[in-house]
This record gives sequence, C-alpha cells and structure tokens, in this order.
Amino acid sequence: MVQQYQSPVRVYKHPFELIMAAYVRRFPNCPLIPIFVDSEVVKEEHSDDGATVFIERRCKVEADAPRLFKRMAGVDYLYFIHKNTLDRRERALHIEVVNETFSNRVIVHEICNYTVHPENEEWTCFEQTASLDIKSFFGFENAAEKLAMKQYANSIKKGKEIIEYYLKELEDEGVTHVPRWSPPQAPPPTASPTDLPAGSPDDKLDADYIRRYLGDLTPLQESCLIRLRQWLQETHKGKIPKDQHVLRFLRARDFNLEKAREILCQSLSWRKQHQVDFLLDSWERPQLLHDYYTGGWHHHDRALTVRSRVCPRPSIDGRPLYILRLGQMDTKGLVRALGEESLLRQVLSINEEGLRRCEENTRVFGRPISCWTCLVDLEGLNMRHLWRPGVKALLRIIEVVEANYPETLGCLLILRAPRVFPVLWTLVSPFIDENTRKKFLVYAANDYQGPGGLVDYIDREVIPDFLGGDCLCEIPEGGMVPKSLYRTAEALESEELRLWTDTIYKTASVFKGAPHELLIEISESSSVITWDFDVCKGDVIFNIYHSRRAPQPPKRDVQGAHGSIVSPATNNMQLIDRSWILGQDYSMVETALTCKEGESVQGSHVTRWPGFYILQWRFHCSPACSTSSLPRVDDVLASLQVSSHKCKVMFYTEVLGSEDFRGSMTSLESSHSGFSQLSAATTTSSQSQSSSTVSR
Repeated sequence: MVQQYQSPVRVYKHPFELIMAAYVRRFPNCPLIPIFVDSEVVKEEHSDDGATVFIERRCKVEADAPRLFKRMAGVDYLYFIHKNTLDRRERALHIEVVNETFSNRVIVHEICNYTVHPENEEWTCFEQTASLDIKSFFGFENAAEKLAMKQYANSIKKGKEIIEYYLKELEDEGVTHVPRWSPPQAPPPTASPTDLPAGSPDDKLDADYIRRYLGDLTPLQESCLIRLRQWLQETHKGKIPKDQHVLRFLRARDFNLEKAREILCQSLSWRKQHQVDFLLDSWERPQLLHDYYTGGWHHHDRALTVRSRVCPRPSIDGRPLYILRLGQMDTKGLVRALGEESLLRQVLSINEEGLRRCEENTRVFGRPISCWTCLVDLEGLNMRHLWRPGVKALLRIIEVVEANYPETLGCLLILRAPRVFPVLWTLVSPFIDENTRKKFLVYAANDYQGPGGLVDYIDREVIPDFLGGDCLCEIPEGGMVPKSLYRTAEALESEELRLWTDTIYKTASVFKGAPHELLIEISESSSVITWDFDVCKGDVIFNIYHSRRAPQPPKRDVQGAHGSIVSPATNNMQLIDRSWILGQDYSMVETALTCKEGESVQGSHVTRWPGFYILQWRFHCSPACSTSSLPRVDDVLASLQVSSHKCKVMFYTEVLGSEDFRGSMTSLESSHSGFSQLSAATTTSSQSQSSSTVSR
C-alpha cells in the first residue's frame, strides 16, 4: 500500500538567498545527521545567465535499521538520487529525491520546495510531500513500513533545526545578508507586488499557525489535516469549515482520513440544509426558554492539578464552562409547550455558542482551546424526567450532537446524582460515543465537595452559589411550566414544520419516472439563473429547458383511485406536459448533467430569451428512458413502492440581473463537485526517514 505524507508549510523568517546559503552547507555531509554519510555530485548544469542551476547528487545514507534487517538485506548503506533545481530569478528551490537501493522492492519519492513567503518577501517557506510504497521486503513489509514511518517522523522535526544551525553558523561568520540574483550587466529589479512569485495556495497551513491555534500535532496528524482541507478546497463548493472544525472530525475518527471525511461531509450537508451557520444570528429563543431552560455559560474551567478520577485527557484551563441544572428543569413541560424541535434548536445554539467561545478564549489565553467543560447538576431529578416523549427527545438531541459536534466536549461533570440516575444512564449511554463516555465524571450526593472534586476543575471563586460557592449564577432556576401554556399536538407539529422549512433551501423527492421540476419566469433576456443543490440520495440528471408558454402542473385527485401517488406532492412537482414535444414546445438550453449521490453542484445560466425556464431533476436510469414524455400513473405508483427508485435533492435558486451577477459559475459544469468519489480523492500519508535526511 502506498503511504503518503504532506507537511504543513514551515516558515523561516529569513530571506530566500540566506536560506540557500545555509542549505548548501549541509553537503557533502551533515554532522547533525550521523546517518547521512556522504554525497557526490554526478551532474551539474547552469543556464547561460546563471539564473538556473541543476545539481544531481548520489547520497549515501547508513541503514538505520535493526541488525536483522541489515543482514537480510545484505547492505549497510542506502543510496538515493537527489535532484536540486534552483531558480534564482523566481527565488525557488525544487528538490526531488528517489531511492536507488532496493528500487525494485521499495519506492521512495519525496518532493520539497523552498519558496518566498506570499505575504512577506523577506521570509521563506518550506513544504514537503513524500510517498512510500513497499512492494516486498523479505516478508517483513509491515514491520519495515512502521519502522520507516517512525524514523521519517523523527527526521521531519530535525529539518528546521538543521537550517537554523547553519544560519547561526553564517551569523557567527558575519554573514547576515546575501544579495538577490540579478541578470549580468543589468541593475537589480525593483521589488513590486507583480515581481513576487506565486505563494502558497490558500489550502496550505503554516506550522506556526498549527501550533498556535490547533495545538501540538504529530507530523502524520498534520498531514491528515492538510490533505482533508485541500480536498475540501478542491471539491466542496459550499462554505469551507474552519480548521478547528475539520480537526475535531479527524480526532473523532482517530485521524482515519476516509472515515473523518465521510462524517464531515454528512455534517456539512446537514448544516447547509438547516442553515446552522446562521443559527446564532437568525433564531430568536422563545420567552419560555429564557424563563424555564435551566442552563447557561458561566466563566471557564481551570487546569487539573491531580490525575485521580479524571477524564483521560487533562483539561486545559480557559475552556468555556456550561452549567445545566437538569434536575430543576421541567422537561415534560418544555416538550409539551414548545415541542421537540425548539429544544433541539436550543441545544444547537448552545453548541454553536460554545464553538464561538472556544475561538474567543483561544485568542484571549494565547493557546488552542477547542472544547468546553459541561457541569450537569442533577439535584431534583426524579421519575418525572423519565417521561417517555421527553427521553425520546433527549435521545434525538444526543444523536444530532454526536454526529455534528464531535470532540467539542472536553469533560462532563455530573453532580448530585440521585438514585434514579442509573436508570436514565442506562437509557442514554448506548447512544453516546465511547470516547465521549470516557469524559463523564459522576459524583453522588455531596462527594464533589471534597478532594478530587469540583475544585480540581473550577476555580473556587467561580463555583456557583447553589453548589456551595460564593459566585452568583444568573442561570434560571427553572420551575414547572404552567399547563396553560401546553399546546396541542397539531399546533406543535405546525410549529416544528415551520422551524425546519423556514429556510432558503428546499428539498424535493425525485422518483423513477416522476422528475421534480421548478418553474422560473424571466421577463428580460440576459438575466442570470443561479442554482446550488446537493444530491442527498440517489443519482439524478439535471436539465434546464425553455418554453415561450407557461406549463400547467397536472391536477392531482387526492380522492381518486391513485390517491397514494400524491404523498410526495408537497416536495415533488411535474410541469412538462406529456403532450409537449422537445424541440417544438420546449427546448433544452444546457447540456444535461449527471449528478451522483453526495455531490454538490453550483452553477448559473445567462438567459438568451424571455419566457419560462424549467429546472428539472430526473431519476438517473438507463439511456432508453425518454426525457420528453411523462410516465403512466401505474408506473409512478410502482416506483413509489421501491425505495431504491427514490432520490432526494436539496436546492436553492435565485435570479439576478446581469449587472448584479458577481459569480464565477458560468455553466453547469463550472462548479460540479463529487462527494461520492471519496476513495479516489485522496489517501493517507506517511514516508520513510532516509529520503528526508537528504532532501532539506
């Protein structure tokens, strides 16, 4: 299996020319790398003006492996071909390294680049990618791969130290500046923004930024983060999540790139469908929640001073602290008065606020803070809280939070757990991820007041008054919701429908033989129709048609013999009459686009004529299926009975005047991305040490 590695961008706060002067000092050998024995130049070429220099070296590296491996391989040294291409005009160095020894068994390929920092021409960037493919190694392929990865990771940290060592050596010799290259008998070019070489693209991360805002990561964890972020940049046309958000999904799947990408894509689609990114600004909490929801943010936690009875990872002081007085909350009353969806929105807003507070605390405390501490007070919990609809709502909330906010909980402190708590825990614990359950710490009665209790997690001066502290807490005390505020099931259902359908994105079902069609009337030519849709289920074909006369939607007889086919009527509409003839009554204005499940598509069409435009999502079936005729009712009825014959799309459309159009989407193919082709998009990362030691 091919293992790959990509490093973050390492920044040297020195000019490129000075870095090059330090770099060449590591040849023919480097005392800081004992296994780098020697190197010889086998080829050297210079351009006529001296701007470009190509040097090929044969590098000799001691085989840093167990004696058994050396005896089996029959070698003490490994040889690598090291090619340097220095472009003094563009101020860039390209390095390529491949192995010569065991090239029929092992393929090592490494590429490194030194370039000018895109925002500061007096700084230099270094980035590195590498791959390792062990085809056969005397039956010890797995052991050799693990050994190579371990040694390679160690050598990565050494690379920056080597450059800094030689920079210090140059400084001691009085060399602190190396002039830029200039053409022979020509004055040096004046520095201007257009003279600067293209810098690192936006999808590259700086190593210092990672340590400051994301925390200490191993080289392979850094690589996973960068590769997943690059994949999102290349394929995801919606809003790109922040690096902290991406990292949480990687941690939740132990940095398994494929698994993390799958759950992240599902979560991004969910956030887009329900406009979660705008929740804090758009949702107004009902007054009932202000009065009876017994939870709120309260200062922050502190660093742990003991390791007994703690969650597996030590807490970091400065994490936001959320307090929930669950025992004082009338969960039944809130569900009966507000409904399950309002409570879910409340919890989502809490999580979104938690993410925002983590970012603020990261800036305030000067260290990465990516999760929060939650304190749950169960004083007052009784059998009333085990009301079945309330437990059902709680389980659904847990399911949504687990799927979309992984690794946001640092530690959960459960205080004053009563006897009924084991019953509640038995009900909810199977729905909580195992890694999350490990972060739970339960105190019964007043156990939290002693050593190893609350003071190990929260500073004494911020312990709430209701827990024996001196800090006044503004969290509502709760109480029973008046039954006069209870709402009927019909009213709650209507309100819940409004909550989730009050969105710019609409959903539609697409059946085999029953496409979903959207009518857009255009009064002026050169208007721009824009669209953004996700294929949530199944494969569809997307078409755009134009007609000079308005189509009439077919009448549906909900009392008729085929009344069952109107079940999707609220999210499935057919407009093109079966008597219409393609090319006569209506015409196709864009090439049909096949979209697979999980894909996200954005695009636009500049209208040539006024009239009626029909956007159509059609079930992707065999080529024999006609695009211009509608099916028989019996065919539609049969298709509804087969779940595999149903697709689902989530879409948003907008019409803009040509003078208002400011997008880069100029055709159907312009922004077509593929979430479904996950396995082909990227791979995991690693590499061996030996090539790294000769490259930087």
